[in-house]
Amino acid sequence: MHLSARHIPIMATTFVVAMCLAACGGKKEQKPSTLAKIACDESFEYIMEQEINVYEYIYPKEDVLAYYLPENQVVDSIMAMGSVKGAVISRPLTEKEVSYLRSNKKIVHQQKIAVDALALIVNPENPVEILSKKDIAEILSGEVTRWDQVEPCKLGDIDVIFDHKESSSVKYMSDSILGGKPFGAHVSAVKSNPDVFKAVAENRNAIGIIGVSWISSDLTGRQKSVEELAEAVEKSDTTTLEFKNDVKVLKIRGNNEVTAYKPYQAYIFDGSYPLYRSVYMVSTAPGGTVTHRFYSFVTGFQGQKIIQMTGILPATVRPRMVEVE
Repeated sequence: MHLSARHIPIMATTFVVAMCLAACGGKKEQKPSTLAKIACDESFEYIMEQEINVYEYIYPKEDVLAYYLPENQVVDSIMAMGSVKGAVISRPLTEKEVSYLRSNKKIVHQQKIAVDALALIVNPENPVEILSKKDIAEILSGEVTRWDQVEPCKLGDIDVIFDHKESSSVKYMSDSILGGKPFGAHVSAVKSNPDVFKAVAENRNAIGIIGVSWISSDLTGRQKSVEELAEAVEKSDTTTLEFKNDVKVLKIRGNNEVTAYKPYQAYIFDGSYPLYRSVYMVSTAPGGTVTHRFYSFVTGFQGQKIIQMTGILPATVRPRMVEVE
């Protein structure tokens, strides 16, 4: 069975985070040699759930326990050098962080596993189809607060919805789009990525910022069984990506570009879609452990194929097909 600890409160220090991880959701009488504990940025939860499900199906005697946290807490958990020895974040560990771990006799492995895209979603009743990076910056900063300032329409005040106030999505938009400037008063955060989707589906004035894997059609239609996923990762074909129809995915263009793009894999791959970021996996576990074997699985062909099937771009398996309008 696969256990997940999804509702861990925000902690202020590395020590408290480590204590919380050690106390939460452990398997009773679980042999340490068959259990891996990893911490994962909440934005990548859907991706990692698929990886864990298939891994545990292929290796039924091994289990992976995942904690889904804001990114800074994920880094804290791996730096605490406790029972959590794997991490999934939107950046590599810094030289200082790696040096600290190595000074404490930890072997550090880290590798880019994917290129993720941030999708901007609106209610289907919203007539807006395209935003530029400049438009996004003006909306996030509060320079633009109403939809009729973007495009003539009858909609009212813009509600910007993030997944979590400390998420990597917030950090990306703050650093890459606003250049560190503060968000406007109309920007808020909910508790999770599904809550972003729900808020936008129910509020025609909302715009949500969410990882692209959360809006693939697989999340609303019939879910693939673990058996189907395990079979699919052995094949070299790719599948066409579609998005949910409960919300509308906006096309985005760079400030000096004419053409706008949706976050399909091929457009993420060639850089046409401008809102993208890397995803890294880190392991401090020694070889022969479940954590290191899971790290090898995710960074290998099978794990990369699973990432491809979630809608984002794997680091090593290249897309061959894209659904275009």
